[in-house]
Amino acid sequence: MPNASSLLSSRYETVSAVRPDLVTPTGVADAALLDLEFAEPAVIAPVPTVDPPTVEIHPVGPTTQVLSAVAEHPQNESMPGCAGEHLLQQAYSTEERARRFYRDQVLDHLNPDMIEFVGRMEMAFIGTADAGGECDSSFRAGPPGFLHVLDARRIAYPEYRGNGVLASLGNISENPHVAMLMIDFVRDLIGLHVNGRARIVEDADLRMEHPALPQAVDRGRTPERWVVLHVEETYVHCRKHIPRLQPVSRERDWGTDDVRRKGGDYFGVRAGQGIPAGGNR
Repeated sequence: MPNASSLLSSRYETVSAVRPDLVTPTGVADAALLDLEFAEPAVIAPVPTVDPPTVEIHPVGPTTQVLSAVAEHPQNESMPGCAGEHLLQQAYSTEERARRFYRDQVLDHLNPDMIEFVGRMEMAFIGTADAGGECDSSFRAGPPGFLHVLDARRIAYPEYRGNGVLASLGNISENPHVAMLMIDFVRDLIGLHVNGRARIVEDADLRMEHPALPQAVDRGRTPERWVVLHVEETYVHCRKHIPRLQPVSRERDWGTDDVRRKGGDYFGVRAGQGIPAGGNR
């Protein structure tokens, strides 16, 4: 009768013949398989999912290059604008033109002509960014006076019930810096930039301080809250490329929740996700 040792040896030596689907145990594999088993795993480079950027992306905040350039030109600190634009003005030899623009066109408040301009605007473009610098631009519109000048250093604009995302207000809650651009496309073909810091104020609270705020109830909606922009910088937007537009009469559905009147799935996003109209996925 064979001993246990010979049975064990016989079993493992013939296992590949009995069960070829099993891996040959370590110790009886040939040299090539042993070399493969103990070899270092190959390093496979990941396949890029997108094309590499064509420009170098800098982190949020001034780079060492910018800071050193500003240190060499301390007069930049007294001028409007950021360190980055001052650096590029030096690099592209536009310093003289830029200083002339700063001197002739940039204020830290609204002068009487600007106040009159804001008071007759029916639209504005609002730029905001979150704490990480991710940006968003939005459009606001209403009858003349919906952009309400509180004084020479404050503009208030209303926030109505919308899609519930609150993208601009969410950014302002993290980062108060706001850029507003108003353009007269009809009469004077000119624009006005107003940059500053904003805060969100509930309608009832701001109305206690400024009872003359427009009620807007005649358009079927009432402001839920306001954004009060504290002006830090104002300057002209030149007219040479502003198109002239002709206003036409239009019936507006202020405050509607009707999907079709709001634009529906104009860009086909919902349809592309296989969501039926008026239903869930």
